[in-house]
Amino acid sequence: MEILGIRRSLDITGALSRHRIPEKGIYKCRVLYREKIEGIEILPYTRRNVQSICLMEADRIDYSHKYEDKSAFESLFAKKGTCDDILIAINGYLTDTSFSNIALYDGVRWVTPTTFLLRGTKREKLICEGIIHEVVIRVEYLPRYEKVSLINTMLELGETVIPVEKIMRQ
Repeated sequence: MEILGIRRSLDITGALSRHRIPEKGIYKCRVLYREKIEGIEILPYTRRNVQSICLMEADRIDYSHKYEDKSAFESLFAKKGTCDDILIAINGYLTDTSFSNIALYDGVRWVTPTTFLLRGTKREKLICEGIIHEVVIRVEYLPRYEKVSLINTMLELGETVIPVEKIMRQ
């Protein structure tokens, strides 16, 4: 809404009431909007099996809002080789993967980069609860950590974990 300069809220609850939401299974809801709601998709959610990630520099990527255009991610994803996903760094600072924020474990506590592409709701919740802590994480700091956890609305901290040694360089 902020990006479009819209001052009034959209009636997502009313729009959702016109859709059948399955009672079983895990689903994600995608709302497409501009000045008004243009479409709602309710799709089965499939967890990605991520066991390795490729670290990539992408200094000009902007994903401060959930844009429909994912071409910047698709371009990077095409270069990931045999890795399951990508970990994006901007100007030498770690940010996010193609679909999640990250938290890193140093053997004592979980931390998350102060730099991110999208201020994720799960990330914010974990910070507010004191479960993860924001710190500056440069690419060269990666060896200080044991593992990386992918986090988003559908992924809990510790659910999808990649050992740091499984992070490949482009």
